[in-house]
Amino acid sequence: MPETAERVTGVKLDESRPVSFEDTSIAFSCQSDFKLRKTYWLFALMNKGWLVNIGTFFIKIALRLRLPIKFLIKNTIFEQFCGGESINDSERTIRHLQKYHVGTILDYSVEGEETEKSFDETTLEILRTIERASESSDIPFSVFKITGIASTELLEAVQIGDSLNKDQKAEFDRVLKRVDTLCRRAHERNVRIFIDAEESWIQDTIDTLAYEMMDRYNHERPVVYNTYQMYRWESLEHLRRDTEEARAKGYYLGVKLVRGAYLEKERLRAHEEEYQDPIQPTKEDTDHDFNAAIDFCLENRDIVSICLGTHNEYSCQYCVQHMKDYGIAPGDPHIYFAQLLGMSDNISYNLANSGYNVAKYVPYGPVEAVMPYLFRRADENKSIAGQSSREFMLISNELKRRKGCK
Repeated sequence: MPETAERVTGVKLDESRPVSFEDTSIAFSCQSDFKLRKTYWLFALMNKGWLVNIGTFFIKIALRLRLPIKFLIKNTIFEQFCGGESINDSERTIRHLQKYHVGTILDYSVEGEETEKSFDETTLEILRTIERASESSDIPFSVFKITGIASTELLEAVQIGDSLNKDQKAEFDRVLKRVDTLCRRAHERNVRIFIDAEESWIQDTIDTLAYEMMDRYNHERPVVYNTYQMYRWESLEHLRRDTEEARAKGYYLGVKLVRGAYLEKERLRAHEEEYQDPIQPTKEDTDHDFNAAIDFCLENRDIVSICLGTHNEYSCQYCVQHMKDYGIAPGDPHIYFAQLLGMSDNISYNLANSGYNVAKYVPYGPVEAVMPYLFRRADENKSIAGQSSREFMLISNELKRRKGCK
């Protein structure tokens, strides 16, 4: 991974890197021997792609048939990647992370709801995460997906410029009201809030809503953050354009940088509907633009606040080194790193131990309702080259280290 990144960026990192992601004693200091062994076996299983496929298939059938497997799920994959079924259930995880100077981003991960009632209920739940975040500094951000509070079909109709009928206009007015309610409450409670990125065929609508909210609530400080998927070839140019617009209108630009989560879906739809593929031609192009976006944000840090949502070690080291080059303190409040709960602890805990701002996405919700999220995590560990192998190797090294210390 580092060799490829250095080749496409033309930047070689210092040998004396400010943070080591190889220090497993720090990476897994939060885990008891029992918990670490349990994590070891979980990643050992997820390291076998065929087993993930079979397991996912049978879990879906068991849930559909209402077989009693909730206990098994809750004590394995759910425990690894989720905080609990509610905010109260997640308090233990919040306190645990805070002990190691890692923040929490409560992510209500219920998916697939498509009714006005469910959209209103999700809005109320996100408001609860904002209220909890306002109570202490251990939750630096709230987050929501527009599709959690709006119909995908409606968002797409708006994006392609369809003429909305009376009912659709009323529906979209309710969407605007929900988005404004969340961002206004975040502003009132002094809480930063992420608007997550989604598929390209609704992303322009999401972007428009995000920038409208920034223009309302980001004039005093960065409150609303939009998400840039750097696997899209136009994202870097959009970031530059949006920064110019923020300067012109006098508001702070909140930026969350990610690589992207819908690659296969995006490419399949572009092929089937015969339009230009929005995804970068190669992984190296994505890496190049991600790191170039880091440079751009640091150079414009007077108006841009960023969060790097990434498990890519090189990009994290790249940002750390460039912060050092610019003389930016590790704890600068306008620069954050974020990873998912249960993954890349070697990045999260080593960065936090060195004084950098770090937070974990902590999904929560009823077990049955968050299964789509958990299936993606299992599939992601299987499909990302070396991801589960990397996690497994680090855990193995720490178990060996602990054994040698006894």
